[in-house]
Amino acid sequence: MAREVILYIGVSLDGFIAKEDDDLQWLEEVEGEGDNGYAAMYETIDTTIMGKRTYDYVMEHADAFPYPDKKNYVFTTSEQGSTEYVDFVKEDVVEFTKKLKQQEGAKIWMVGGSGILDAFIKENLIDEYIITVTPHILGSGIPLFKENNPQINLTLIDTKRFGQFVHLHYKVK
Repeated sequence: MAREVILYIGVSLDGFIAKEDDDLQWLEEVEGEGDNGYAAMYETIDTTIMGKRTYDYVMEHADAFPYPDKKNYVFTTSEQGSTEYVDFVKEDVVEFTKKLKQQEGAKIWMVGGSGILDAFIKENLIDEYIITVTPHILGSGIPLFKENNPQINLTLIDTKRFGQFVHLHYKVK
């Protein structure tokens, strides 16, 4: 059985995952509850995938690399090699992930960013959507969903409220 790719992400009520300048400060200003479901999701994965811009943001804003116990792939056109926690990959992210899904292991978390997300949606590579809606209308920014996506039918698995956040969990039918 193929491994599943999950999207676990926060989004404003009007559909943005970040402001134009990649600012995510607005996410941290909301009263949540506990870890807003993060630990439960994190336990189901053994691999992360992210773009270089997302990786750079994480490294700039974290005291330490946040996923040291997972296999981490960063897709980039510039860097090569590996660090203690990350393998930099210059391959096509869609083809790489299709191969990864066929390997043994737990779920794969597509951390971001929007370019990889868009490619995954267009190829229907995401098996679970765990979207946490925040109480913000940003007006503009980086959209969760870009244009010209295929129709993807989902089944609602669960909803939860974490303080001011609403957590929606869908599986692809």
